[in-house]
Amino acid sequence: MSANVLMPALSPTMEKGNLTKWLKKEGDRVKSGDVLAEIETDKATMEVEAVDEGILAKIVVAGGSQDVAVNQVIAIIATEGEDASNVSSTPAAEPAKIPSAAQVVPPAAILTPAAGPSTSLAPSAVSKLFASPLARRMAKESGIELSAVIGSGPHGRIVERDVKAAISGGATLAAPVAVASAGPAALPPLAAGLSDDSLKKLFSPGSFVEVPHDTMRKTIARRLLESKQTVPHFYVSADCELDRLLAAREEMNGAAPLIDGKPAYKISVNDFVIKALAQALIRVPDANVSWTEHAMLKHLHADVGVAVSIPGGLITPIVRRAETKSLTQISAEMKDYAARAKARKLKPEEYQGGTTAVSNLGMFGVKEFSAIVN
Repeated sequence: MSANVLMPALSPTMEKGNLTKWLKKEGDRVKSGDVLAEIETDKATMEVEAVDEGILAKIVVAGGSQDVAVNQVIAIIATEGEDASNVSSTPAAEPAKIPSAAQVVPPAAILTPAAGPSTSLAPSAVSKLFASPLARRMAKESGIELSAVIGSGPHGRIVERDVKAAISGGATLAAPVAVASAGPAALPPLAAGLSDDSLKKLFSPGSFVEVPHDTMRKTIARRLLESKQTVPHFYVSADCELDRLLAAREEMNGAAPLIDGKPAYKISVNDFVIKALAQALIRVPDANVSWTEHAMLKHLHADVGVAVSIPGGLITPIVRRAETKSLTQISAEMKDYAARAKARKLKPEEYQGGTTAVSNLGMFGVKEFSAIVN
């Protein structure tokens, strides 16, 4: 029986990726573990391995394809003795889709009934229901109509507790949303801007060069917008006198042993910042936490993400357990991360799951800036 090769989710947040190229062609014999193709995510280029043995009977998605959805069938592997010309794919399960910030309808727009006679819920309004995958599954299994549940999560998102309350009869049901029978959509997007064509008309033809967005740039734009809308941002600043730190750095670098005529290490000010932040978080454990819907995760170690600029975007490789590492270890690790980040060779576990992050512009003469929390 033939087996589908699906577009893999190479990270928890991945929704789409680019299928850069195929390393096998139709008719090739493959075995488990063979590298079939290269996938480009917003952060790195990764390899897709075969999990079945047989013949690569059909390539469904061509090399060079962009924005291929996770779990989409990209190829079919036929088993030994099977007629490869007759194989067909079986539908893959549709992954739960998380709407972008621009698609989220404000709670007030969902819960406020329009004046006048009530009307039925229009399909366009139903499609804007914002619920977690778990809440959707629970509602389906229990026969609960999600459109009648008031969400208590961020931006009116329907979460597990809302469905449980509806099942037990303790939830307040939302009034149906009345949608006008004529005119534009009654529920405008949270953030609307000029269309591409409208914006281009503001500039003279030939006065600009159009550079298409790559996957990384699209993801950065979406994530930072979501962050600014959903994460409370506040900024504090203080001036620090670093004369002793700079003197210590100079002394340490001067004592570095030579290997092939070059110093074995060169500690940067950024390495001191990483180490200092890690130690501060261990001393103040209430600041070393991550928020979830039901609890705060108090981390036992300081895993410090460090913003690294790469062509076309930004990535934050993580120095794990930074509080336990020496300055020379941190320095060597960051040099390796930076080199591999620029080549897009970092693994997902090397840039995901940090407990904090450092973004340093001091080397550019910047005294102070306000970052968007990544």
